Amino acid sequence: MMSQQLLQIAKDFGSPVYVYNAEKIEQQYKRLTKAFGKVEHLRVNYAVKALSNISILKFFNSLGSGLDTVSIQEVQLGLKAGFEPEQIIFTPNGVSLEEIENVAELGVQINIDNLSILEQFGTKHPKVPVCIRVNPHVMAGGNTNISVGHIDSKFGISIHQMPLLKRIVENTKMNINGIHMHTGSDILDIDVFLYASEILFEAARNFKDLEFIDFGSGFKVPYKEGDIETNIEELGEKLGQRFNDFCEEYGKTLTLAFEPGKFLVSEAGVFLAKVNVVKQTTSTVFAQIDSGFNHLIRPMLYGSQHEISNISNPKGRERFYSVVGYICETDTFANNRRINEINEDDILCFKNAGAYCFTMASNYNSRYRPAEVLIYNGEAHLIRKRETFDDILKNQIEIDLR
Repeated sequence: MMSQQLLQIAKDFGSPVYVYNAEKIEQQYKRLTKAFGKVEHLRVNYAVKALSNISILKFFNSLGSGLDTVSIQEVQLGLKAGFEPEQIIFTPNGVSLEEIENVAELGVQINIDNLSILEQFGTKHPKVPVCIRVNPHVMAGGNTNISVGHIDSKFGISIHQMPLLKRIVENTKMNINGIHMHTGSDILDIDVFLYASEILFEAARNFKDLEFIDFGSGFKVPYKEGDIETNIEELGEKLGQRFNDFCEEYGKTLTLAFEPGKFLVSEAGVFLAKVNVVKQTTSTVFAQIDSGFNHLIRPMLYGSQHEISNISNPKGRERFYSVVGYICETDTFANNRRINEINEDDILCFKNAGAYCFTMASNYNSRYRPAEVLIYNGEAHLIRKRETFDDILKNQIEIDLR
């Protein structure tokens, strides 16, 4: 996305604003499918939680993607966007049996990650196809905040509980058609991921009627210059060949499934915010913007580093700034970061703002959530209006306290 177009978007739609590039999303989708081109049946299920705007979901539908969902509301969004129920997998955590049953009634693929719900659901609905999420106890990434494969994770059924899992399946005679794992975000070592995959293959041998094996996702994308990323091409070559070999051993051609979110949309998005105040203290120069962790919480929540550039002054000399928000809490986006000289009313551009950014936004401090814009075929399209005061009051009920 060119700076001039982004500046025009900030002018036309106001700030702060999220901007997504459909062309980059398509590039990432095609890169992944090409990497696994030797696999006969590949299914890419986009993780809705990363970016759930209905226009984004419709775009993924046009690419041939499926959906990975974690709530019945995400399922309903997917159906509204035009996906067929069989194109959606439901992988919740800690939800009620009732919610799982309601999703199953919609015809969506169910993925269950705990023994209690598995036994209850299997007893009541033995014919409904169910995928099982196992925890291989392998962390393919280095950040424990975003890894879900460690031994104390709340996600998945421990691989060490396989005997009990098998007994539940045998007793209920339930229909297990898939097996799934997710080690968490930021896969750094492909060999570690392949090791976890071998654990999943071993688990899969316990079930004779599988239709697919879901390897989750967690592919790392670069967030700053020199940052490492998952080598998708190497993973496709190695895991693709191993998957084909397993299918031959299994005696059936299965579908290889992934559920990427960050890999598909992170680099496609930017966040634009205007500088309200440049404030200098005895040791720090603050650039205070018209946003805060109510719009972009990842730096505060995960310590993530989003590259920040001043697109209003791209050739200005670099100075050190701490970029902070307008929330009455600590909402620091960057400490002493080298950025082209900043003046009040300049527009700052935060990169890698496509995944887990707007979807985590809130109305904290009674601030409005920002607009969203999609650049499609070179043109900017508003895909979410900026909130207004009416939105703040929408579900509140005033009572007469006289």
